[in-house]
Amino acid sequence: MHHAEHVCAARSQKLTPIRRQVLEALLASHRPLGAYEIIDELAKTTSRPAPITVYRALDFLMENGLVHRIESRNAFLACAHDHGTASMVAFLICDQCGSVGEVPATKVAQSLNDAARTTGFVPKLSVVEITGTCAHCQA
Repeated sequence: MHHAEHVCAARSQKLTPIRRQVLEALLASHRPLGAYEIIDELAKTTSRPAPITVYRALDFLMENGLVHRIESRNAFLACAHDHGTASMVAFLICDQCGSVGEVPATKVAQSLNDAARTTGFVPKLSVVEITGTCAHCQA
């Protein structure tokens, strides 16, 4: 949470109570959560927030590099790494336990974007997701 507060202060952004609650729910889960799972988590301790409120908080958190969206799962994951919002990462998704890790993927994403541009396509977003089995589940 300290990192999020620092990022918001440095960018003159407000970490409002709902934004804080959404981020706290994601940090506590240690796994990706869908928006409605976040709503259910928040409803345990406070009044049930409207979905649009949670989606707006998630948009803010993603724009500031504090949360990632796992496209294939339509879920969100708190980002514990201190990298820029434009930094490319690959998500390592365990098929067995559902955990998600991230590794730098700038070179891979750049290569994919370059290949797309050679066809005249202008890429907007590159997401690399790798499914498999995590080290914990292999043991």
